[in-house]
Formats: sequence, structure tokens, C-alpha cells
Amino acid sequence: MPKAGDLKKGNVVEINDEAYMVKHIDVRTPSARGAVTLYKIRFSSIKTKQKYEETYKGNDMLSEVVLVKRSVQYLYPDGALHVFMDSQEYSQYMIEGDNIEEELIWITDGMEGLVALLIDENMVAVELPKSLVFEITETAPGLKGASATARTKPATLSNGVEIQIPEYLEPGEMVKVNTETKKFMSRA
Repeated sequence: MPKAGDLKKGNVVEINDEAYMVKHIDVRTPSARGAVTLYKIRFSSIKTKQKYEETYKGNDMLSEVVLVKRSVQYLYPDGALHVFMDSQEYSQYMIEGDNIEEELIWITDGMEGLVALLIDENMVAVELPKSLVFEITETAPGLKGASATARTKPATLSNGVEIQIPEYLEPGEMVKVNTETKKFMSRA
């Protein structure tokens, strides 16, 4: 049983006998003495896709749903569904695009290293690696001598995502990006 303070985005918990996935966590630390940190958590129902919000204290206990994690490869989109293949057993799993809307911007055809979260052999979510490498397709030309400053400029990656990168980087360079924060990490 995890504490509310230990929950992370993507965890699945049971609320009122139904499975809910954590979509967003807002941490509020009151400045008053003796006050406890509050966690405002936005959930999404796995079955009905309804949103649900609740505020918890850091040490409130929640019951976690047992998930099976399988290593998968992305195959192709099939209408509103997306097809993944188990890397060991070669069985296929389908999931609606709405369920993995935030992750889809990072997923490319044939991508490996993904983890499918399954409940009763039904895929309910996909976990991405913490960082991925992409090519810079569009950005302003690099500035000589700009490596000593921390100034950034916008850049479009090969998957269409726009991030802030250091001024010295040029189009065509490969960069490592944090998939959770959508921030530049380093050159690849």
C-alpha cells in the first residue's frame, strides 16, 4: 500500500473498488507551523476514462492495483487504437490513443524499450524510458561563444515536439530529452 506522498504519475490505485491511474500530482506545502504537505492528485478511471480529483495528506494510505509489466515494441496505429507487441512472447496488445495521449508524441514506429502495464491481459498504459534521443530539425543558427551562457532558444525535434535548447546547438544535432518534463538534458 503506497502512501499518497510516494505516488508517481502512471501509478494505478484502487478507489471505491475501481482502478484509477495517476495523471497529475500537485504538491502544496503550507507555510503555517505544524501544517502537513497536501497532495492534490488527478486520476483517470481505467474503465470509464472519467477524471477524478482528490486531496490527500502525505501519509494517507491508498491501495495499489496489481499490474503486470511487459516489455513491448510499438508496431502501428490502427484507427483509434495503437498496436504493441510483447518482446518475449510476440503477443499483441491494443490500446486506445486517448489512454496514451501524452506518451504518443514520443513514440515512433518500431520503437523498442517500452513497458506495457496490463490488468487482466488488457493494456491500460505504456511507460516510456526516462530519456530519449531526437534530432533537432528546426532552430535558429548556433552562436559561437554561447556555450558559457545559460540562454536558450526554441527548437523543433524530429517528432514535432518543441523544446528549449542551449543557443550553441545547430539543426541536425542529436539531443537527449527528458520525456516527463520535455526538457533538454544533453547532446547525444
